[in-house]
Amino acid sequence: MIEQDTIRLLRECDAGIKMGVEAIDEVLDYVHSDAFRKCLTECRDKHIKLKEEIQGLLDQYHDEGKEPNPMAKGMSWMKTNVKLAMNESDHTIADLITDGCNMGVKSLNKYLNQYKAADEKSKDITKRLSRLEEKLAEDIRQYL
Repeated sequence: MIEQDTIRLLRECDAGIKMGVEAIDEVLDYVHSDAFRKCLTECRDKHIKLKEEIQGLLDQYHDEGKEPNPMAKGMSWMKTNVKLAMNESDHTIADLITDGCNMGVKSLNKYLNQYKAADEKSKDITKRLSRLEEKLAEDIRQYL
């Protein structure tokens, strides 16, 4: 049970990070403020570093990870592109990214509760990812 919950929790973190990195990459070209762009880029890099750590653990379990849900990915892409087509402002981007961060934190906490038997290392990674999302949402409030 521990191994199964650990793998499932790591896979959800993997999918969430992929979704987050893609969301940041999708909006970076539209960011006007250099400081905002730097904040997003640094956070994306931290996500990538955490993804590498997760992949190392998944490799130990001979698991390839998980891709984001195609429906969620498609809806995110559509929402982002429609909102940016209407208003290419840093405010719009901050709003989109904040929504994504909030959804990520909510999902991560749900998975922590769902996969209670996961090992402490995977729970720690999940909590670190959640804090990273919370910090990004906080750091970009000034652009809302």
